[in-house]
Amino acid sequence: MSSGYQPTSALGRIVHEFEETAIAVILGLMTIITFINVVLRYGFNTGLIWGLEAVTFLFAWLVLFGMSYAVKVTGHLGVDAVINLFSSPVRRVLALIASVVCIFYAMLLLKGAWDYWAPFAGLDATSGRWFPTGFENSRDQAWYSTVDMPMPDWLRFIEASMNQGEAYEKLPRFIPYAMLPLGMALLLFRFIQAGVRIFTGVSTSLIVSHEAEDDIEAVKHMNAGD
Repeated sequence: MSSGYQPTSALGRIVHEFEETAIAVILGLMTIITFINVVLRYGFNTGLIWGLEAVTFLFAWLVLFGMSYAVKVTGHLGVDAVINLFSSPVRRVLALIASVVCIFYAMLLLKGAWDYWAPFAGLDATSGRWFPTGFENSRDQAWYSTVDMPMPDWLRFIEASMNQGEAYEKLPRFIPYAMLPLGMALLLFRFIQAGVRIFTGVSTSLIVSHEAEDDIEAVKHMNAGD
């Protein structure tokens, strides 16, 4: 899946395997739940009440995983018509500047994602406008639950600490919402990786390369030769 990407560190391999496994599992679950719902609806005039909500959450998870995945494989689209007018050293400097901007942006997203998710997990949001300067008391929203997704029995051990001993009728929101800080943390990790690759000369850009265009031109020349 990773389009030739090969992790070089132990942490990189762990994140790589986790990311690709999660994407594959999410795609499989979305397909299975949707298929079962279609069969039940059109074959038996019923359906999984929680199916639509579950697929919606899974799709959101897939998008958030996809953001960091696209950075990893240099799959994000970009316009490089102006950048290509410069020499290779200048393009490298511009790519480094772009990576710093992206890292800063990912840090802001991570802070915002944590501050949104933390109250649902009974935790405190961070203080500070741009960067975390500490933690401040947040309204405990750990009792908030999803609309239709049932609470599995094997997760009821969290009720004592998360819901003051009261039983959850539905799955607590902090569980599906946990993908927000996780996804932003992965995005920050991938941007840092991309910046290091550019700095060391392994890569030249954050955006999608022109390998596909080069392959098309090569095929055209082969056909012309025939």
